[in-house]
This record gives sequence, structure tokens and C-alpha cells, in this order.
Amino acid sequence: MTLSQWFIFILIIQIIHGLGTWKLYTKAGRQAWEAFVPVYNGIVLMKIINRSWWWVILLFLPIVNLIMFPVVWVETARSFGKNSHLDTFLAVVTLGFYNYYLNYATDVSYVENRSLQPKTSGGDWVSSILFAIVAATIVHTYFIQPFTIPSSSLEKSLLVGDFLFVSKFHYGARIPMTTVGAPMVHDTIPKLGTKSYLFNDNFEERKTSWVNKLQLPYLRLPGFEKIDRNEIVVFNQPADTLLDMNDFHPDRNYYKPIDKKTNLVKRCVGVAGDSLEVRNGYVYINGKQNVLPDRAHLQFSYHVQPKTNQFSPKYLKDRYDITDGFGIMPNTNNTYYFSAISDEALAKFKNHPNVAGITPNKREKGVRDPNIFPHDPNYKWNVDFFGPLYIPEEGKTIDINLEVLPLYKRVITEYEGNDLRVEGNQIFINGEVASTYTFKQNYYWMMGDNRHNSIDARAWGFVPFDHVVGKPVFIWMSWDGLKNPRLERFFTTVSGSGKATSYFIPFLVLLFGWIGFNKWRKHKKAKA
Repeated sequence: MTLSQWFIFILIIQIIHGLGTWKLYTKAGRQAWEAFVPVYNGIVLMKIINRSWWWVILLFLPIVNLIMFPVVWVETARSFGKNSHLDTFLAVVTLGFYNYYLNYATDVSYVENRSLQPKTSGGDWVSSILFAIVAATIVHTYFIQPFTIPSSSLEKSLLVGDFLFVSKFHYGARIPMTTVGAPMVHDTIPKLGTKSYLFNDNFEERKTSWVNKLQLPYLRLPGFEKIDRNEIVVFNQPADTLLDMNDFHPDRNYYKPIDKKTNLVKRCVGVAGDSLEVRNGYVYINGKQNVLPDRAHLQFSYHVQPKTNQFSPKYLKDRYDITDGFGIMPNTNNTYYFSAISDEALAKFKNHPNVAGITPNKREKGVRDPNIFPHDPNYKWNVDFFGPLYIPEEGKTIDINLEVLPLYKRVITEYEGNDLRVEGNQIFINGEVASTYTFKQNYYWMMGDNRHNSIDARAWGFVPFDHVVGKPVFIWMSWDGLKNPRLERFFTTVSGSGKATSYFIPFLVLLFGWIGFNKWRKHKKAKA
């Protein structure tokens, strides 16, 4: 729904609320008209049920309100003496319409200054759990989200098994577009393997389904910084995403909500307004080679000719810092395929006594890879030779013709919601002949540092700003496999220059110091 449609929907809800509670308002000493005034009626209701006014804010936060509405329905019933388990059950299963029964069919009395303490230990437990979920959902949605690194596309900067905190407020927290879903989970409920949200993804029904009309339009809170070139960014994969990341089809539209597409983490090597080109595997921005931060280490794959037929992955990893995550695989022609070697490691490794020769595994310029964006035979691009192309910037206008259309067709249609068709040599956008196009939002170019082992923008193109989730800021834990903790990476920052410093020991000192101080304070208080 559009914002105007949501406004009308909320007004209808206010009328339904007013009709079902106005008598209850009067029995609580308020005026009947107060039950009908949007927002104000919520503030008054919080006074009636003896709760804080800021609960009203929680009622307007997507996902959080799914928890808060049942709580308010139950609290309203209890404020008029309906405390039994049956009353609680009816308040919830009738979606609050139990208040209509109380309002018109019963002669209830208002319980002023009622106790807010749960009457049983079970009730206390449920209350604590509910509000812990509410608090965690707010933090997860608008401030900080935990994230796990699943692949080695940013190897050396971020490792498989790193656990991150991703800031939502640096670029501005995105308001959830999917209004009905489970809190604190993404697109799938763990263990069950089912969708965590309500959405009709049927191709024929997706545009008319009433469920999909509950989607909010894209809204984002103000942030305090823009995405800088070479920053690591978490975003929703534009070409979408399945439960199985290996089943990848860059041209297919899956029609999942934007905020439920799979989260990815890559480096933003090109920002809106840049002209980008990849030459021999290296990125050039506006004609100049892109210089990465010192913590970043580009990696490429190589074919290695050994003098003898033996390599030790552990030895190579420890001695030369060559990643063995993808394996060091023997080829049929008595060579080995090394999937990821950084330039620094290569400089040392080429002098290895068992190395007879090293050949870069790079594509030739002008040899087209059909899996590479824009998936058009007129663009003979591959992972190592790509572009140049312009990265769209909000408000900027470009000439549009059949030659450049493959680069921007998905932007114009899928990301910016226009109807586009081609008749002969003419391009029609929203029914009108178009020779130019003005972009509605900023776009970015996201790539992995592990250049030959990364599904990134070279496969699916531009990332719209409305797909951006946040900025990784902190590694709070890191495991190499299931058994080996990387203690040197615990409590380290993602960005910065020089070798990352672990703050794990200072954290433990502060933690145990705080625990000890609290015990000493309680002991002293008990003595007094």
C-alpha cells in the first residue's frame, strides 16, 4: 500500500477502536470522543490501563506492534476486572474484538489503580519474555543487528565464522516493509525451514493479494553518514535469494519483499556517480586504479606447477597465508589449482622450493562470460575485464537507447517501478517514448576481495540504496570451524587502519570488575 492508503487504513482502525471502546472510556472517567481521536486515543488508553504513554510508539512500530497489540487488548480487559484465563484467551483470539463484548454486552466497572504485578510466577515469566522480545526487536531493527559471515568473498578482512554487529543507524535505519512476520529472524524460521513472514509470492497473485497490500512503502530514518567508497556494507541481494544460495539465477524475479531478500556483505568499490571498470581483475574508478584500505587483501586464483606432486595446505596457510578454505585442488595436467592467493602471499610463495611455475587463472579481455552482468551478447565482459559503466546517482539524467538499455533496464523496471517496453528502435517508459531517464535513488557497486570466488555485482549489477541494511562495525566473536576460537579477532573493529586490535581482555577485565563490584556492594548493604 502507498502512504495515503496506509493513512486511510489507520483512520478506519481508529473508528473501529472508537466504536468498540467509547463506553469503556466513559466508565474510566474519560470522554467518549477521546476514543476516536487518532494517537490521542492511544495516550488516553495508556492512562486507563495504567501504562506509560510511550507504549503508543510501540504500537506503530512494525513487527513490534504484533506483540504489543495483544498485550494492550489483554490489559484493557483486566482494567475492567476481566482477569481470568478465558478472558485473556478471548481478548487475543478475537483480535481485540472482545472489547466490543465488554463495551456493549456487559456492565463492567473500571478498576482504578490496579496492580500491574503478575499474579503468578508463570505470568511474571511470560511478561518478562514478551518485553525482552520487544526490546531486542527494537534494537535489532533500528540500531544493531548480529550477522554471521557465511562465505570467504572478503577473506582477510572478514573471515568465515566471524560474528558481526551491523549498525543500522550509520546510514539510517530502514523501516521494515514487511509488517507481518516473526521478530528477530530473517526470511526463514530456524529449524522449521518455513517463511518467517506473511507474503504471497505467487507470480499471478502477487500484485492483487490482500496480504501483499500490507507491505509498507520504503522509508528510512535519517543517517549520519553516507556510504563511502571501499566501505564494507551489508545489503539485501538485489537479484534475490533462495534458501539455497547455490541456486542462483540473476535474471529471475522472485518477488520477495526487499527486506526479506538474503543478507550479503561485500565491499562497496563504486558509489553513485562513479564510472567503473575492471581491468585484469583490478577495479578502476573514473580512470584511476582503486586503492583499497590496508586491511583489505585482494585475492586471485592461480594454477601452480609443482616440482614434486605434494603440497601441504596447513603448511601453506601457516607459512604463506594462503587460504585453504576452498581447497588446493590437483588438476589433470599435473598442476594444482589455488583458489585464493593474495598479492602479498604470492610474492613469498613463488619462491617456494616445490614451485616450478605459477600461472594466473584470469580471463582474456573480450571473451564474454554469459553469467556476467548485463547478460547480453553485445557486452563481452567477464570477471577480470568488465565495463566501463556509469553507476546511477539520484537525480542524474542519462541518455537511454537500445545500446545502453541492457545496463539500466532492471534499474528502470524492477528497482524504480516503471513499465518499459521496446517497439522497433523506440523505448517506451510508462507509455511514453523516452530518450533520457532520471534516476530516483542512488546505486552502488559491491564486490568481494576474493575476486575469483565471489558472487557479486559482476553477476547481478547495481545495488539500490533501498536494499542497504547497514554497516559492519564490530567483530564480537570468531570461530575457525566449530572448535577453534580465533581469540585475536574477538572484540575487534571492522574498519580502521593497521592490524585490528582485540579488546577482548579489557572487556573481560571490565566485566569481572563490574561483577565483583556488585557483589561487594550487596555484601556491604547486607551488613548495614
